[in-house]
Amino acid sequence: MPSSFEDAASPHLKGLPPYRHGRPFEEGGRGPVSEEWVKLDYNENPLGPSPLAVKAIQGLLHGVNRYPDCQGHDLKERLAEWLGLTPAHVALGNGSSELIDLCARCFLGPGTEAIVGDPAFAFYGRVVQATGSQRVSVPLKAFRHDLQAMAERITPRTRMVFIGNPNNPTGSCVPPYEIAAFIEALPAGVIVLFDEAYREYLPDELQPDTVRYVKEGRSVIALRSFSKIYGLSGLRIGYAIAPPDCIVLLDKARQPFNVNALASAAALAALDDVAHIVSSKRLNEAGKQYLYQAFEELGLRCVPTAANFILVDVERDGEQTVQALAEKGVAVCSLVRYGLRTSLRVTIGASRENERFIAALREVLTTH
Repeated sequence: MPSSFEDAASPHLKGLPPYRHGRPFEEGGRGPVSEEWVKLDYNENPLGPSPLAVKAIQGLLHGVNRYPDCQGHDLKERLAEWLGLTPAHVALGNGSSELIDLCARCFLGPGTEAIVGDPAFAFYGRVVQATGSQRVSVPLKAFRHDLQAMAERITPRTRMVFIGNPNNPTGSCVPPYEIAAFIEALPAGVIVLFDEAYREYLPDELQPDTVRYVKEGRSVIALRSFSKIYGLSGLRIGYAIAPPDCIVLLDKARQPFNVNALASAAALAALDDVAHIVSSKRLNEAGKQYLYQAFEELGLRCVPTAANFILVDVERDGEQTVQALAEKGVAVCSLVRYGLRTSLRVTIGASRENERFIAALREVLTTH
Protein backbone atom coordinates (compact mmCIF):
# COMPACT_ATOMS: atom_id res chain seq x y z
CA MET A 1 0.00 0.00 0.00
CA PRO A 2 1.18 3.58 -0.67
CA SER A 3 2.63 5.23 2.42
CA SER A 4 1.58 8.78 1.50
CA PHE A 5 -0.73 10.73 -0.75
CA GLU A 6 2.27 11.54 -2.94
CA ASP A 7 2.91 7.83 -3.43
CA ALA A 8 -0.75 7.23 -4.26
CA ALA A 9 -1.02 10.12 -6.71
CA SER A 10 -1.24 9.72 -10.46
CA PRO A 11 2.29 9.68 -11.89
CA HIS A 12 1.19 12.27 -14.45
CA LEU A 13 0.58 14.84 -11.72
CA LYS A 14 3.99 14.49 -10.12
CA GLY A 15 6.19 17.39 -11.05
CA LEU A 16 3.21 19.56 -12.02
CA PRO A 17 3.36 22.66 -9.80
CA PRO A 18 0.15 24.15 -8.39
CA TYR A 19 -1.39 26.81 -10.59
CA ARG A 20 -0.69 30.15 -8.97
CA HIS A 21 -1.34 33.60 -10.33
CA GLY A 22 -1.96 35.65 -7.23
CA ARG A 23 -2.44 39.39 -7.25
CA PRO A 24 -0.15 41.62 -5.19
CA PHE A 25 -3.09 43.06 -3.25
CA GLU A 26 -4.31 39.57 -2.31
CA GLU A 27 -1.15 38.31 -0.62
CA GLY A 28 -1.71 36.75 2.78
CA GLY A 29 -5.38 36.13 2.07
CA ARG A 30 -6.34 39.76 2.66
CA GLY A 31 -8.36 40.09 -0.51
CA PRO A 32 -8.56 43.30 -2.55
CA VAL A 33 -7.61 46.15 -0.24
CA SER A 34 -9.29 48.95 -2.15
CA GLU A 35 -10.33 50.18 -5.54
CA GLU A 36 -7.21 52.34 -5.62
CA TRP A 37 -5.28 49.54 -7.31
CA VAL A 38 -4.90 49.64 -11.08
CA LYS A 39 -5.67 46.04 -12.01
CA LEU A 40 -4.08 45.33 -15.38
CA ASP A 41 -2.94 41.77 -14.81
CA TYR A 42 -5.92 39.50 -15.60
CA ASN A 43 -7.21 40.84 -18.95
CA GLU A 44 -10.55 41.87 -17.47
CA ASN A 45 -12.97 44.29 -19.12
CA PRO A 46 -12.48 47.67 -17.38
CA LEU A 47 -15.99 48.70 -18.42
CA GLY A 48 -17.42 46.02 -16.14
CA PRO A 49 -20.26 43.61 -16.88
CA SER A 50 -23.25 44.27 -19.08
CA PRO A 51 -25.98 46.16 -17.18
CA LEU A 52 -28.45 43.64 -18.62
CA ALA A 53 -26.41 40.83 -17.09
CA VAL A 54 -26.39 42.53 -13.69
CA LYS A 55 -30.16 42.95 -13.84
CA ALA A 56 -30.60 39.27 -14.75
CA ILE A 57 -28.48 38.22 -11.76
CA GLN A 58 -30.41 40.43 -9.38
CA GLY A 59 -33.66 38.83 -10.51
CA LEU A 60 -32.42 35.38 -9.49
CA LEU A 61 -30.81 36.08 -6.13
CA HIS A 62 -33.76 34.86 -4.08
CA GLY A 63 -33.82 31.56 -5.95
CA VAL A 64 -30.26 30.39 -5.40
CA ASN A 65 -31.49 27.67 -3.06
CA ARG A 66 -32.51 25.79 -6.23
CA TYR A 67 -30.15 23.87 -8.50
CA PRO A 68 -29.59 25.27 -11.99
CA ASP A 69 -30.76 23.56 -15.16
CA CYS A 70 -28.23 20.75 -15.56
CA GLN A 71 -28.41 20.95 -19.36
CA GLY A 72 -28.27 24.74 -19.69
CA HIS A 73 -31.19 24.53 -22.10
CA ASP A 74 -32.05 28.23 -22.52
CA LEU A 75 -28.49 29.43 -23.00
CA LYS A 76 -27.64 26.61 -25.41
CA GLU A 77 -30.78 27.36 -27.43
CA ARG A 78 -29.88 31.04 -27.63
CA LEU A 79 -26.25 30.36 -28.55
CA ALA A 80 -27.30 27.89 -31.23
CA GLU A 81 -29.71 30.41 -32.73
CA TRP A 82 -27.06 33.12 -32.66
CA LEU A 83 -24.44 30.88 -34.30
CA GLY A 84 -26.71 29.23 -36.85
CA LEU A 85 -26.20 25.82 -35.27
CA THR A 86 -28.26 23.45 -33.14
CA PRO A 87 -28.06 23.05 -29.35
CA ALA A 88 -26.42 19.68 -30.03
CA HIS A 89 -23.38 21.64 -31.26
CA VAL A 90 -22.90 23.48 -27.94
CA ALA A 91 -21.47 22.51 -24.54
CA LEU A 92 -21.29 24.84 -21.54
CA GLY A 93 -18.43 25.06 -19.09
CA ASN A 94 -17.31 26.71 -15.88
CA GLY A 95 -15.22 29.10 -17.94
CA SER A 96 -13.41 28.00 -21.08
CA SER A 97 -10.65 26.66 -18.81
CA GLU A 98 -12.92 23.83 -17.68
CA LEU A 99 -13.69 23.06 -21.31
CA ILE A 100 -9.97 22.89 -22.13
CA ASP A 101 -9.61 20.37 -19.32
CA LEU A 102 -12.62 18.37 -20.52
CA CYS A 103 -11.25 18.22 -24.07
CA ALA A 104 -7.91 16.96 -22.80
CA ARG A 105 -9.54 14.30 -20.62
CA CYS A 106 -11.73 13.14 -23.49
CA PHE A 107 -9.07 12.89 -26.19
CA LEU A 108 -5.62 12.67 -24.61
CA GLY A 109 -3.83 10.03 -22.58
CA PRO A 110 -0.62 8.02 -22.37
CA GLY A 111 0.84 7.24 -25.78
CA THR A 112 -0.64 10.35 -27.42
CA GLU A 113 0.82 13.74 -28.29
CA ALA A 114 -0.59 17.28 -28.26
CA ILE A 115 0.96 20.16 -30.18
CA VAL A 116 1.13 23.50 -28.39
CA GLY A 117 2.59 26.85 -29.42
CA ASP A 118 5.37 28.33 -27.28
CA PRO A 119 4.62 30.63 -25.60
CA ALA A 120 0.89 30.07 -25.30
CA PHE A 121 -1.67 29.90 -22.50
CA ALA A 122 0.06 27.93 -19.73
CA PHE A 123 -3.06 25.87 -18.98
CA TYR A 124 -2.70 23.94 -22.26
CA GLY A 125 0.53 22.33 -21.14
CA ARG A 126 -0.86 21.60 -17.69
CA VAL A 127 -3.86 19.63 -18.95
CA VAL A 128 -1.70 17.75 -21.43
CA GLN A 129 0.69 16.66 -18.66
CA ALA A 130 -2.16 15.79 -16.28
CA THR A 131 -3.56 13.28 -18.80
CA GLY A 132 -0.20 11.58 -19.33
CA SER A 133 0.02 12.81 -22.91
CA GLN A 134 3.22 14.20 -24.41
CA ARG A 135 3.38 17.93 -25.11
CA VAL A 136 5.11 18.92 -28.34
CA SER A 137 6.08 22.59 -28.12
CA VAL A 138 6.45 24.56 -31.36
CA PRO A 139 8.04 28.02 -31.06
CA LEU A 140 6.02 30.97 -32.28
CA LYS A 141 7.25 32.78 -35.37
CA ALA A 142 7.30 36.57 -35.02
CA PHE A 143 5.15 36.08 -31.90
CA ARG A 144 2.44 34.21 -33.90
CA HIS A 145 1.50 30.54 -34.10
CA ASP A 146 3.60 28.95 -36.84
CA LEU A 147 0.95 26.70 -38.38
CA GLN A 148 3.30 25.29 -40.99
CA ALA A 149 5.80 24.22 -38.33
CA MET A 150 2.96 22.80 -36.21
CA ALA A 151 1.69 20.78 -39.18
CA GLU A 152 5.19 19.40 -39.74
CA ARG A 153 5.29 18.10 -36.14
CA ILE A 154 2.12 16.00 -36.53
CA THR A 155 2.77 12.26 -36.15
CA PRO A 156 0.52 9.19 -35.89
CA ARG A 157 0.51 9.80 -32.12
CA THR A 158 -0.85 13.34 -32.44
CA ARG A 159 -4.41 13.73 -31.14
CA MET A 160 -4.80 17.47 -30.56
CA VAL A 161 -3.40 20.80 -31.69
CA PHE A 162 -4.03 23.80 -29.41
CA ILE A 163 -4.33 27.19 -31.12
CA GLY A 164 -5.05 30.31 -29.07
CA ASN A 165 -6.43 32.90 -31.46
CA PRO A 166 -5.76 35.60 -30.35
CA ASN A 167 -2.90 34.05 -28.43
CA ASN A 168 -2.26 34.65 -24.75
CA PRO A 169 0.27 36.06 -23.77
CA THR A 170 1.38 37.61 -27.08
CA GLY A 171 -1.94 39.06 -28.28
CA SER A 172 -1.19 37.91 -31.82
CA CYS A 173 -3.62 36.23 -34.22
CA VAL A 174 -3.35 33.99 -37.27
CA PRO A 175 -4.97 35.21 -40.51
CA PRO A 176 -8.07 33.24 -41.55
CA TYR A 177 -6.47 32.11 -44.83
CA GLU A 178 -3.63 30.42 -42.93
CA ILE A 179 -6.10 28.66 -40.68
CA ALA A 180 -8.14 27.51 -43.67
CA ALA A 181 -5.05 26.01 -45.33
CA PHE A 182 -4.06 24.31 -42.07
CA ILE A 183 -7.52 22.74 -41.64
CA GLU A 184 -7.60 21.52 -45.24
CA ALA A 185 -4.24 19.76 -44.85
CA LEU A 186 -5.04 18.21 -41.47
CA PRO A 187 -4.76 14.41 -41.39
CA ALA A 188 -7.65 12.34 -40.12
CA GLY A 189 -7.77 11.71 -36.39
CA VAL A 190 -6.22 15.04 -35.32
CA ILE A 191 -8.44 17.46 -33.40
CA VAL A 192 -7.81 21.21 -33.54
CA LEU A 193 -8.85 23.14 -30.46
CA PHE A 194 -9.29 26.85 -31.14
CA ASP A 195 -9.24 28.86 -27.94
CA GLU A 196 -11.17 31.98 -28.95
CA ALA A 197 -11.57 33.63 -25.53
CA TYR A 198 -10.54 37.00 -27.02
CA ARG A 199 -12.30 36.55 -30.38
CA GLU A 200 -14.68 39.48 -29.96
CA TYR A 201 -11.76 41.93 -29.96
CA LEU A 202 -10.67 40.78 -33.43
CA PRO A 203 -11.68 42.92 -36.42
CA ASP A 204 -14.29 41.12 -38.54
CA GLU A 205 -11.82 40.47 -41.35
CA LEU A 206 -9.46 38.62 -38.97
CA GLN A 207 -12.10 36.33 -37.45
CA PRO A 208 -11.75 32.78 -38.82
CA ASP A 209 -15.00 31.00 -39.64
CA THR A 210 -14.62 28.26 -37.06
CA VAL A 211 -18.39 27.76 -37.01
CA ARG A 212 -18.26 26.75 -40.67
CA TYR A 213 -15.68 24.07 -39.88
CA VAL A 214 -17.98 22.72 -37.18
CA LYS A 215 -20.96 22.72 -39.56
CA GLU A 216 -18.87 20.75 -42.04
CA GLY A 217 -18.18 18.12 -39.39
CA ARG A 218 -14.45 18.82 -39.24
CA SER A 219 -12.40 17.71 -36.25
CA VAL A 220 -12.58 21.21 -34.78
CA ILE A 221 -13.56 22.46 -31.34
CA ALA A 222 -13.93 26.21 -30.82
CA LEU A 223 -13.98 27.52 -27.25
CA ARG A 224 -15.39 30.93 -26.39
CA SER A 225 -15.72 32.81 -23.14
CA PHE A 226 -17.95 35.29 -21.35
CA SER A 227 -15.00 36.33 -19.16
CA LYS A 228 -13.38 38.84 -21.46
CA ILE A 229 -15.38 41.34 -23.51
CA TYR A 230 -18.64 40.37 -21.76
CA GLY A 231 -17.11 41.19 -18.36
CA LEU A 232 -18.31 38.08 -16.52
CA SER A 233 -14.93 36.75 -15.33
CA GLY A 234 -16.10 36.26 -11.74
CA LEU A 235 -19.03 34.07 -12.79
CA ARG A 236 -16.90 31.59 -14.78
CA ILE A 237 -18.83 30.65 -17.89
CA GLY A 238 -17.77 29.67 -21.39
CA TYR A 239 -18.94 27.40 -24.19
CA ALA A 240 -17.64 24.93 -26.73
CA ILE A 241 -18.76 24.70 -30.35
CA ALA A 242 -18.13 21.31 -31.96
CA PRO A 243 -19.79 18.53 -33.98
CA PRO A 244 -22.53 16.78 -31.97
CA ASP A 245 -20.59 13.54 -31.46
CA CYS A 246 -17.85 15.58 -29.74
CA ILE A 247 -20.37 17.45 -27.58
CA VAL A 248 -21.81 14.11 -26.40
CA LEU A 249 -18.36 13.14 -25.08
CA LEU A 250 -17.78 16.49 -23.38
CA ASP A 251 -21.16 16.17 -21.66
CA LYS A 252 -20.22 12.71 -20.43
CA ALA A 253 -17.00 14.03 -18.91
CA ARG A 254 -18.34 17.18 -17.26
CA GLN A 255 -19.65 17.47 -13.75
CA PRO A 256 -23.42 17.87 -13.31
CA PHE A 257 -24.49 21.46 -12.63
CA ASN A 258 -21.07 22.69 -13.75
CA VAL A 259 -22.53 26.08 -14.74
CA ASN A 260 -24.40 27.94 -12.01
CA ALA A 261 -27.76 29.64 -12.44
CA LEU A 262 -26.45 33.19 -12.05
CA ALA A 263 -23.77 32.65 -14.69
CA SER A 264 -26.24 31.20 -17.18
CA ALA A 265 -28.71 34.04 -16.71
CA ALA A 266 -26.01 36.69 -16.97
CA ALA A 267 -24.54 35.15 -20.14
CA LEU A 268 -27.97 34.92 -21.74
CA ALA A 269 -28.59 38.62 -21.07
CA ALA A 270 -25.08 39.73 -22.06
CA LEU A 271 -25.40 38.15 -25.50
CA ASP A 272 -28.11 40.65 -26.39
CA ASP A 273 -26.36 43.73 -25.00
CA VAL A 274 -24.91 45.00 -28.27
CA ALA A 275 -24.29 48.48 -26.82
CA HIS A 276 -22.03 47.03 -24.13
CA ILE A 277 -19.97 45.11 -26.70
CA VAL A 278 -19.60 48.18 -28.92
CA SER A 279 -18.56 50.36 -25.98
CA SER A 280 -16.08 47.74 -24.78
CA LYS A 281 -14.43 47.49 -28.18
CA ARG A 282 -14.28 51.27 -28.54
CA LEU A 283 -12.70 51.65 -25.09
CA ASN A 284 -10.18 48.92 -25.86
CA GLU A 285 -9.16 50.46 -29.18
CA ALA A 286 -8.64 53.90 -27.64
CA GLY A 287 -6.56 52.40 -24.83
CA LYS A 288 -4.52 50.36 -27.27
CA GLN A 289 -3.55 53.41 -29.32
CA TYR A 290 -2.66 55.36 -26.17
CA LEU A 291 -0.39 52.57 -24.91
CA TYR A 292 1.24 52.08 -28.32
CA GLN A 293 2.20 55.76 -28.39
CA ALA A 294 3.34 55.76 -24.76
CA PHE A 295 5.57 52.72 -25.29
CA GLU A 296 7.09 54.34 -28.35
CA GLU A 297 7.85 57.49 -26.37
CA LEU A 298 9.49 55.36 -23.68
CA GLY A 299 11.59 53.57 -26.31
CA LEU A 300 9.97 50.20 -25.56
CA ARG A 301 9.03 47.53 -28.08
CA CYS A 302 5.63 45.88 -27.92
CA VAL A 303 3.80 43.23 -29.93
CA PRO A 304 0.85 44.58 -31.95
CA THR A 305 -2.22 43.08 -30.32
CA ALA A 306 -5.55 41.72 -31.51
CA ALA A 307 -6.80 41.28 -27.94
CA ASN A 308 -7.34 43.41 -24.82
CA PHE A 309 -3.75 43.21 -23.57
CA ILE A 310 -0.28 44.06 -24.84
CA LEU A 311 3.06 42.27 -24.47
CA VAL A 312 5.79 44.87 -23.89
CA ASP A 313 9.52 44.33 -23.46
CA VAL A 314 10.83 46.58 -20.68
CA GLU A 315 14.43 45.46 -21.34
CA ARG A 316 15.08 44.65 -17.68
CA ASP A 317 14.09 41.97 -15.19
CA GLY A 318 10.34 41.52 -15.58
CA GLU A 319 9.70 40.17 -12.08
CA GLN A 320 11.47 43.11 -10.48
CA THR A 321 9.54 45.53 -12.68
CA VAL A 322 6.23 43.92 -11.72
CA GLN A 323 7.14 44.23 -8.04
CA ALA A 324 8.20 47.86 -8.44
CA LEU A 325 4.90 48.67 -10.16
CA ALA A 326 2.98 46.84 -7.42
CA GLU A 327 4.62 49.11 -4.85
CA LYS A 328 2.97 51.98 -6.74
CA GLY A 329 -0.45 50.29 -6.75
CA VAL A 330 -0.31 48.96 -10.32
CA ALA A 331 -0.76 45.24 -11.03
CA VAL A 332 0.57 43.78 -14.30
CA CYS A 333 1.62 40.25 -15.28
CA SER A 334 5.17 38.93 -15.37
CA LEU A 335 5.98 36.58 -18.25
CA VAL A 336 8.95 34.83 -16.67
CA ARG A 337 7.08 31.49 -16.63
CA TYR A 338 6.72 31.84 -20.41
CA GLY A 339 10.44 32.30 -20.86
CA LEU A 340 10.05 36.03 -21.57
CA ARG A 341 12.16 37.35 -18.71
CA THR A 342 12.14 41.03 -19.66
CA SER A 343 8.53 41.28 -20.83
CA LEU A 344 5.23 42.17 -19.21
CA ARG A 345 1.64 41.48 -20.21
CA VAL A 346 -0.50 44.55 -19.58
CA THR A 347 -4.28 44.62 -19.80
CA ILE A 348 -5.66 47.57 -21.75
CA GLY A 349 -7.61 49.45 -19.11
CA ALA A 350 -9.78 52.54 -18.94
CA SER A 351 -8.03 55.81 -19.74
CA ARG A 352 -7.38 56.68 -16.08
CA GLU A 353 -5.87 53.22 -15.47
CA ASN A 354 -3.68 53.36 -18.56
CA GLU A 355 -2.39 56.80 -17.58
CA ARG A 356 -1.56 55.68 -14.03
CA PHE A 357 0.25 52.63 -15.38
CA ILE A 358 2.37 54.67 -17.79
CA ALA A 359 3.20 57.24 -15.12
CA ALA A 360 4.26 54.47 -12.74
CA LEU A 361 6.23 52.64 -15.44
CA ARG A 362 8.03 55.83 -16.44
CA GLU A 363 9.04 56.38 -12.83
CA VAL A 364 10.19 52.76 -12.42
CA LEU A 365 12.27 52.86 -15.59
CA THR A 366 14.03 56.04 -14.53
CA THR A 367 14.65 55.19 -10.87
CA HIS A 368 15.41 51.44 -10.82
